[in-house]
Amino acid sequence: MTTQKIKVAVAGASGRMGREVVKMVLEDEALQLVAAAAPSAGPVDAGIFAGKANTGVIVSSSLEEALNGSGADVLVDFTVPQAAYSNTKTAIEYGVRPIIGTTGFTPEQIEELDELCQEKGIGGLIAPNFSIGAILMMKFAAEASKYMPHVEIIEYHGDQKLDAPSGTSIKTAELISQARQELRQGNPNEEEVIEGARGGYYNGFRIHSVRLPGVFAQQEVVFGGYGQTLKIRHDSYDRAGYMPGVNVAVKKVMTYNGLIYGFEHIMD
Repeated sequence: MTTQKIKVAVAGASGRMGREVVKMVLEDEALQLVAAAAPSAGPVDAGIFAGKANTGVIVSSSLEEALNGSGADVLVDFTVPQAAYSNTKTAIEYGVRPIIGTTGFTPEQIEELDELCQEKGIGGLIAPNFSIGAILMMKFAAEASKYMPHVEIIEYHGDQKLDAPSGTSIKTAELISQARQELRQGNPNEEEVIEGARGGYYNGFRIHSVRLPGVFAQQEVVFGGYGQTLKIRHDSYDRAGYMPGVNVAVKKVMTYNGLIYGFEHIMD
């Protein structure tokens, strides 16, 4: 008896992350690529972007066109914040489970999308980071903050990243804030001689965003205590490092109803 393949659609298939997703789907016998969308790509085979042979899946200019009649079970979207919200709504309308790796959703939007998923009886996932190592870094940081509440986050990305701080650092800050009481750090008479020198303020601690060419994605969570420091750091070197997490998400999203925010909630 053969197991039914999970049918996957990819939004932003011509983008850097989209190409990796297409490649991952094509290399997993449990998955089947059935649709791809990329507004500026033109009607070419999706395999071209992933450096693969023709797949028979022609890239559509709109997500609606790609999903219509595709029979897709899951949509994977690593596009841009401006498009991700409408793409998620479109997927849910078609009964397709959204897996979104784009940040910028408001809590109200997440709540609305959760309700829409539940009405359709499908699962969905919005995750700022799909790297299993990065998720572990967040979980370890939240645990450490119970015992060492003085903390700052430094995140490093390339100079073309549009948002600051990163979605990963914000998610890390949220998890730390759930584990520790708000504590305003530093000298109460502290003065910023240059505005912003102390970084962004979040729940009593600071987030610092470094943007430089040659950097891919790193994050360091630094804890300070009497006579000691603890640093929890994660480094990403390649987009392919996110794909094992995306693969897990594609399979797990088939098993639940409602929208989940954060990959850590689906890790065993």
